[in-house]
Amino acid sequence: MNSIPASLAEFTPPKEPKRDDSEGIVGVFDLVKEYEVNGRMRRVLDGISFKIARGEKIAVLGHNGAGKSTLVRLIAGIEEPTSGRVVRSMSMSWPIALSGGFGGSMTGFDCMRFLSRIYDKPFDEIRDVVEDFSDLGKYLRMPLKTYSSGMRARLAFGMSLAIDFDCYLIDEVIAVGDKRFQTRSFQELFVKRKDRSMIVVGHNLNVIGDICTSALVLKNGRGRVFDDIEYAFRIYSTL
Repeated sequence: MNSIPASLAEFTPPKEPKRDDSEGIVGVFDLVKEYEVNGRMRRVLDGISFKIARGEKIAVLGHNGAGKSTLVRLIAGIEEPTSGRVVRSMSMSWPIALSGGFGGSMTGFDCMRFLSRIYDKPFDEIRDVVEDFSDLGKYLRMPLKTYSSGMRARLAFGMSLAIDFDCYLIDEVIAVGDKRFQTRSFQELFVKRKDRSMIVVGHNLNVIGDICTSALVLKNGRGRVFDDIEYAFRIYSTL
């Protein structure tokens, strides 16, 4: 399909909650993001709106260049929108397996101590979770610059699980590591934390269909939420 389907273009976004009526949601409202490219402004996201309440799970679908990664960064607060707002009235994770923000000279244990101070949680509790989940052993005492990308992801994933969040922001994380690690990741996130809210970005429709009940479909920076996940898959397949 060469143009945005009418179901995406003719979209009435959800109303932004009143300041005293936004308890327990994560949402974006009329979100716009532009970047300067070769002296001209390029609009990557154009008026995106959606919200989820406690326990709800939404997928974000779109092909490469649709704006998924930009949306993740805005929801996480890594970047600021050009206009519009992100509302976070639940505790929300950083993007699961995000390994940025730590210096290469820091060890795995240094990262855990930093996390302990930021979230005011006992270091021993964080260490126990990360050691068990990441299975990095002696490498936790070594600098991050010696880690492979997979090792960094396992450390970051373990650190994400060490903090209890109301809403998890998940960006293609199940693709990390070998089959055993992927199985453990799925169990920890989607089984043990099945009561949590989730924003799941990905391409694996089989996994997403088992987890999410609605989907935001993106194309060329525009999008719409579909409450019927199977219908969302059909729209996505035509893009």
